[in-house]
Amino acid sequence: MSSNTGAWPPPRSFWTGTLPEKTAGMSCPHLFKNVVPASAANAAAVLDGFAAIRRTHAAGLEITANARVYVGEEHRPDLMDKVLAADGWAEGSFPAWMQEQVGADRFSLVLNTLESVSPALAAGLGEFVGALIDGWGVPAGGAELVAFVGNYSGTAFGVHEGYENAFLTHYGPGTKDFYCWPAEEYHKLTGGSDPLYGDYTWLLQHGEHFALESGDALFLPERVFHVGRQSDFSVSVAIPLYTFPDAAIARGWIAPDLLATVLASEPDTDVGRPSPMHPLTAGPDELARRLGTVTAAAFAAAAEQAPAAVEQHARQRWYTILSNGGWQQTENDLARDEAADAFASAALAPGTSVAVRAPYRLMVTGKRAFLRGCETVADPAVLTPALVEHLNTGPTPLPDDPQVIAAIRTLGATGGLTVTTTPEETE
Repeated sequence: MSSNTGAWPPPRSFWTGTLPEKTAGMSCPHLFKNVVPASAANAAAVLDGFAAIRRTHAAGLEITANARVYVGEEHRPDLMDKVLAADGWAEGSFPAWMQEQVGADRFSLVLNTLESVSPALAAGLGEFVGALIDGWGVPAGGAELVAFVGNYSGTAFGVHEGYENAFLTHYGPGTKDFYCWPAEEYHKLTGGSDPLYGDYTWLLQHGEHFALESGDALFLPERVFHVGRQSDFSVSVAIPLYTFPDAAIARGWIAPDLLATVLASEPDTDVGRPSPMHPLTAGPDELARRLGTVTAAAFAAAAEQAPAAVEQHARQRWYTILSNGGWQQTENDLARDEAADAFASAALAPGTSVAVRAPYRLMVTGKRAFLRGCETVADPAVLTPALVEHLNTGPTPLPDDPQVIAAIRTLGATGGLTVTTTPEETE
C-alpha cells in the first residue's frame, strides 16, 4: 500500500488524519510515495555530508558524526581510515570509488548524526521534522539523520528490530526493497527476537514488501522488524524519533544530578568527614548502619527535591529540542561550530540584517534564551517578543541599541544566527 501526502512539508492534516489512518494509529508500516522533493534532500547532499566527515578527519577534528563501512554483513573498521583519507571521487563516480577503497563489489556505508555535518539536510529534512512536531508531537530525545549508502544485498544489521518510530526516506538512484514483520509474527517465524543474518530469503515471503523509489518515505513504527535489500547503488536517510522510556530518562539524566546534589560531600564539612576505621572483629554491621543512614537520608531528600528537579529538566529538554529544530543535541556539532565561527567574524552594526538559521528557533522563557539547542542568559527587556518573532521569521535589521547588538552577538555563539546583509549592501 502507498499514498501521497500532496504537499511539502506534509500539512497538519497529514499528521492528524492521514498518517494515523494509513498506519492503524501509528502501529503499521506504510509507504508514502513521492513525498520528499529533491530541493529538500537528495543523494548528493548526503555525499556532501560524508565529504564533511572526511574533511574533519583530515583536519584532526573531533566530531560526533561518524561513518561505518560494511562489506556484506561484516563491519570493517580496518577500512575506515583508508576510506576517510583517500583522495576524493569525481562527480558521479562515488560507487566505483567506494568499490576501489574497500576492494569489494558490494558495500554499505552508514553515516550517523548527519544533521550535525550537513546544514542542507538539517534544514531540508528539518521542515519535515518541524511539521511532524507541530502535527504529531515532540520526541523527548529529538530526531537524528542516519544515512544508508551502498549497493548492499541486505542491511548490514540483518533482519532486526527498530526500537523507535522512524521514517525512512529514499533518494535513489536504485530502488530499495524493504521488508517488515510485526514483532509477534517475527517471533513465531524465527523462534525469538534476535537479529537474523546470512541467508534469510525464506523469511522474505512472509514479510510485507515495499519498493522505495526516489522521494518516497516509509513510516516504520517502533518494535517492527525490518531489512532493506537492493541490487543497484542507492542512498536512503532514516529519521528515527527518540522518545526513550520515561524510566530511562529519569535514570540517565535526572537521578544522577539529583543524587550528586543530595550526596555532596565537600571537604571540611560534616558530611565530607572521612568514615572511621572499622575493627575487623566487629564485622560489617556498623559500616552497613552508617551507609544505610546516609543513603536513606539522601533518598528522602531526593524525594522532596524530585518534583522541582524533574520540572527543571523537562523544561530544559523541551526548549533544547524545539530550539534545535527537533534534532537531538550533540556535543561536537561541526555545522554549529562553523556557523558560530562565521558569525563571530562578521561585523555587527546598526542596520546589519540577521536571521535565525533554518530550521532552528530562538525561544526566550523567563531570563533564559534557547537557540540551536544552546542555553544562554537573556534579558526579556532586550530580547523582546517582537524582536524574537522577527528574528525567527526572517532577516531583521539591528537597531542602534548596544544592548541588542550585544545580545545578538551572544546568541551568534550558538551557531543559530546568520548575517544576511550588511549596512553597505543595503545602500
